[in-house]
Amino acid sequence: MSYNKLNSEGVMLFEQPFARVPYENYRKVFRTSQKSIEKEMGAVQNTANELAKKDAYGSDGDATVRAIDNMISRVEGLKRKLSDMQDTAGTPTLTVIRERLQHLGSVEELESVSSPEFARWADVRLDRWLVDWSLRNGKEKTARIIAEQKGIEKLVDIDLFSDIRRIEDALNRKSCTEALTWCSENKAALRKLKNTLEFDLRLQEYIELARARKSVEAIAYSRKHLLPWKDTHQHQIVQATALLCCPPTTSCSPYKRLYDPSRWTSLIQSFRMAIYHLSTLPTEPLLHLAMYAGLASLKLPACYSHETRNVDCPTCNPDLGQLAKEVPFSHHLNSTIVCRITGKIMDADNMPMAFPNGQVYSKEALEEMAARNDGWVTDPRNPEQRCRFTDLRKVFIS
Repeated sequence: MSYNKLNSEGVMLFEQPFARVPYENYRKVFRTSQKSIEKEMGAVQNTANELAKKDAYGSDGDATVRAIDNMISRVEGLKRKLSDMQDTAGTPTLTVIRERLQHLGSVEELESVSSPEFARWADVRLDRWLVDWSLRNGKEKTARIIAEQKGIEKLVDIDLFSDIRRIEDALNRKSCTEALTWCSENKAALRKLKNTLEFDLRLQEYIELARARKSVEAIAYSRKHLLPWKDTHQHQIVQATALLCCPPTTSCSPYKRLYDPSRWTSLIQSFRMAIYHLSTLPTEPLLHLAMYAGLASLKLPACYSHETRNVDCPTCNPDLGQLAKEVPFSHHLNSTIVCRITGKIMDADNMPMAFPNGQVYSKEALEEMAARNDGWVTDPRNPEQRCRFTDLRKVFIS
């Protein structure tokens, strides 16, 4: 039936980060390779140009041979470097991309959400989301166990979140070194996004020098690392300069805020938002987003009335219903009528049947009741309402 048809486009809405993360990793490998080629081949080209000039005026043959040998060594070294990079980073990343695309491609061949193949695919997706939730909540050991037991190591981003955890741990130890290294590796992407994480980290290192009352080192640090940002952060740089006049115990609000240790927590949050943005990862766990979407599509006012709850509706469950209070009610262009006895949809194959008092239930449920009670049926909501099955009226919805 139409409600069992698989909406592959809807399924793919959650899968952009799944395919994008390894793609971004391979882009980094490509950029690193490109920089190495430009550096080494540029040096080789310069040496060749110098040899050409010397040859025109005559040159020492031995020096020329040594220069050519040096060029050959550089090219061979570049070849080894690129080969190692491909073996350690390029090929594994391509393998991950291939497996993930095959995983996504398999769902496009399915037609029904009730097929066993889709059930298996959805189970793998749920395992992926559980690993994602575990990683975001600092449960890396649990995430690795799930990935290994389910055989989905290449379908989850454990290495990415390990790097995130390593850098966040360093920030918790009040060290900006690892985060600044990451900013250097992703400088072009951060600049394109107009992200100021690098400046915030540099400012924090300056603040720590000021906190330690190392004024000379702080001034030198400011000239080297803060002044290049003067076009966009002039006010903050001026304020940071005046910080040297205030001790860490100052009560002056602007400088008290700069000395506030909670700035480290803000830096951790800023770093996490930056790496999520660069990796096209949502800020919420995918498991949460899927639950929000599912609860919002099912939530109805009837879910919060004891008399109208459906036994098979997740939002009618008291616990999930509590979670669903934060999401909007669902919007349906076409209503779906569900039997309160069986929880099944009432349609042309399972018609709605009305008692004399107007209460409506599915034909299937009432037939089973009549078979057990010699043709008599009773309204579950009003036990006093009892009649023959043949006295029920068919309900037609226009």
